[in-house]
Amino acid sequence: MEVLVCVVLILANALHSSATWCICKDGVSDAALQKTLDYACGAGADCTPIHQNGACYNPITVRGHCNYAVNSYFQKKGQAQGSCDFSGTASATTSDPSSSGCVYPASASAANATPSTNTTSGSSPYSTGAFGPSSTDVSRGGSMLQQGSSLFCFLITLLFSALLRG
Repeated sequence: MEVLVCVVLILANALHSSATWCICKDGVSDAALQKTLDYACGAGADCTPIHQNGACYNPITVRGHCNYAVNSYFQKKGQAQGSCDFSGTASATTSDPSSSGCVYPASASAANATPSTNTTSGSSPYSTGAFGPSSTDVSRGGSMLQQGSSLFCFLITLLFSALLRG
């Protein structure tokens, strides 16, 4: 019986949860956004869609490219706590930032899908640097989680979902 209740709670939460994206904050300088963009693209974000001829190349702004890059990084990290901070230059949102022709992934599986875009080949023009989430500084955007905290967060989410629906 407990297994059935658990399965029902998981399904209810999955069907009624809202998607979350990561975007760069307003009011941040282009220089800071460029550092964030460089870090995200060099640290595992799929930045192919923001390369020339990519589906998300337009608008050709640092903010536009930064938004796509930090979201890709955030999704690839499984929306882990701290993976959408980038030293205060980004934050999570429930408003879909996708635009015509440019779809922002809303999950790790979507972020790992190969985009069907006409992109140029070659290495990424972006690089990692000493910026963005790190495993040593969890207070300013780090993505290192304490062992077991993912399970704890999942269980708390299930509990609150059950209480809100109850």
